[in-house]
Amino acid sequence: MTEPADHPLLSAVKPLVDAMGAELLPPAQAADDDVVLAWEGEDVIAVRLPQLSDSLDHILAAMERRHGMPLSDLDRRTKQSVVRTLEARGAFSVRHGVETVAGALGVSRFTVYNYLNRADPAKG
Repeated sequence: MTEPADHPLLSAVKPLVDAMGAELLPPAQAADDDVVLAWEGEDVIAVRLPQLSDSLDHILAAMERRHGMPLSDLDRRTKQSVVRTLEARGAFSVRHGVETVAGALGVSRFTVYNYLNRADPAKG
């Protein structure tokens, strides 16, 4: 059998798992809420999904890497774009999501709400 570290399924899913902030585990260590991935009928790897609040922190860190600077250093238009992206990814369905995003952007909660309303005129 191919070792899990060299398995083609692991190579295929690792970028997605990393982007989500998930954790890879041997199938034998999978808990009930982990996702076990199989290849040709054989369990290869288990994926432990992050808690939603951890996912938001991971998404914010990824956005900082993408922009090459702290989100608080971005200009207003780019911050608005970040808020639209985060809304599309469900960031504001997480408890304290607005507060977390506001802190990362270096703006007030009120400003984040204004960005959200500006992005969807039907809300305002």
